[in-house]
Amino acid sequence: MAVLAAGLAVSAAMAQPKPLRILVGFPPGGGTDAIARTLSERLKDALGVAVVVENRPGAGGQIAAQVLKASPPDGTTVFLTHDHTISILPLVVKNPGYQPDHDFVPVGGFATFVNAFAVSGGTPATEFLVKVVGEKFQLDLVSAPYRGAAPMMADMLGNQISAGVGSVQDFMENHKAGKLRVVAVLGTKRQAAMPQVPTFDELGLKGFEDLPYYGFYAPAGTSQKFITQFSVALAKVVAEPEVRHHLTAMGLTVGFMTPQQLATREHAYTEAWRRIIKTSGFVPQ
Repeated sequence: MAVLAAGLAVSAAMAQPKPLRILVGFPPGGGTDAIARTLSERLKDALGVAVVVENRPGAGGQIAAQVLKASPPDGTTVFLTHDHTISILPLVVKNPGYQPDHDFVPVGGFATFVNAFAVSGGTPATEFLVKVVGEKFQLDLVSAPYRGAAPMMADMLGNQISAGVGSVQDFMENHKAGKLRVVAVLGTKRQAAMPQVPTFDELGLKGFEDLPYYGFYAPAGTSQKFITQFSVALAKVVAEPEVRHHLTAMGLTVGFMTPQQLATREHAYTEAWRRIIKTSGFVPQ
């Protein structure tokens, strides 16, 4: 009987579904990590499996993306990321170690957000937006990549750099306190939290209408069954008032996107940045 009981215990353990791993390309405690942990708690119930967040920080999400590519397409690994890793990095790095269209498959999106250009006292910072803005206003700007918003903000407040590009939520507190000034935002309309700040379109800078996005990706070859299952679960989670409120408080515009809708937004945003990067004269390195 003891042998039989042990056998049944082993069989039961083997029948348990594997945990779902959510890869995050940024350190614990950051914005993307906080979003992942908020969603993971709800996805656990919606999917009926354990969900773990695994941080693989470095290179703007590039390391986590490479981990996703190397993961088996068995429905146990997804990558929560924003536009930078999917739409921009592959355009500016010669060998990023992955090709989104070839190596990944969208499984659902859940939000957009707005980036802004802020100044402290002079001017360089983080993206191609810097060069385009510099050319528009005859400013001698130099781009300097950062590992995240926190170190960039520290250097801006310490006058080590004089301008930066980041999400509205990154700048909100210090903008209101008068420690820096947000001078323009992406998108087609002004932000309710900063109604006095114009859009780039208003300043005569076209091509910044598409908004950055957040979504989930799985390794290419992942079954349609899992993609559908995850997408349905994500839609359910995003519809929960508490989740929407929590993500909105982080500065996100919450809205579920099907895998196809996420793919469409991704491609449109990638093409927008392809034009911006080409205009800037930047050569992939």
